[in-house]
Amino acid sequence: MTKDIDVLGIGNAIMDIIAPVPDAFLSAQGIERGSMTLVDQPRAMSLNKSLKSESDLREIAGGSAANTMVGIAGLGVRAGYIGKVGNDSIGKRLAKGYQTAGVEFATKPTTSGTASARCMIAVTPDGQRSMSTFLGANSDFGVKDIDRDMIARAKTIYLEGYLFDSDAQKAAFVKAAEYAQATGGKVALTLSDSFCVGRHRAGFRQLVERQTDILFANEDELLALYETDRLDTALDALADMRPVVCVTRGDKGSIIQTPKSQGPRRHLVPAAPIKTLVDTTGAGDQYAAGVLAGYVMGLDWADAGYLGSLAAAEVIQHYGARPETPIHQIAAYDL
Repeated sequence: MTKDIDVLGIGNAIMDIIAPVPDAFLSAQGIERGSMTLVDQPRAMSLNKSLKSESDLREIAGGSAANTMVGIAGLGVRAGYIGKVGNDSIGKRLAKGYQTAGVEFATKPTTSGTASARCMIAVTPDGQRSMSTFLGANSDFGVKDIDRDMIARAKTIYLEGYLFDSDAQKAAFVKAAEYAQATGGKVALTLSDSFCVGRHRAGFRQLVERQTDILFANEDELLALYETDRLDTALDALADMRPVVCVTRGDKGSIIQTPKSQGPRRHLVPAAPIKTLVDTTGAGDQYAAGVLAGYVMGLDWADAGYLGSLAAAEVIQHYGARPETPIHQIAAYDL
């Protein structure tokens, strides 16, 4: 089968509902700053109402891996997405939102009657985002939703760590990785969240060490994965494993480590300069988009990493997790 999808994301399909709020809003609503907390449908509806009373809301078809695919498509790379939606108006808007952004999306809605997912994102003045997520239809995701034909068409699949909370979802990830590797594809994985790593450390380590070719994590997530407080220790633990490891470190940039099998090296990648920090939502997602797009384009890892830095720098200078300014218009050094 022709590999006509450069990167295929697999993750949660979530409508992002974003609003700027004062710091006091978090304490008043019992929201933990900077975290992602799962909520039930009544709590989601209540937060939606409270956010709306604070300011105007923005609605964007999102989900972590979906945002990465939108970023990849914006860089001229062919992207697709697999994610579960409900048979409702938000599900229809999610599908249309992905497709309008240039991402191939054809996952059938769930027949269980579960509503589509939504994420309430409260953005405080320091640019930090605190998320309350109702997973909705994504909870129905399982092996049956792994589209073998789409995976066979993909050069690389990109798995979202957030979609790893049930045995059925874990089985779907393993099956997707097996299909990809059986058809000559690569497997990329993002750990997504340190709390998520803490819940599923053993499963993540097995997936990372046995089936992952490219690993994305921020520093806290990688430290949590290997239960250490030293980044060098965590990276050393992966040096003999298969994945290229991409670790983001905020304004310190990132580190990309190639394994011994590819000639061991650690690339220190600088952060791209910004004028004003507005909203850190999507910084890691867009970093992954830049790195994966650079990988597809044939850039070396250091330059692919800096393309990731550029993509992350663009998205943190406005509200929302999707890019708004083409990368070539951002002032930075020439790759």
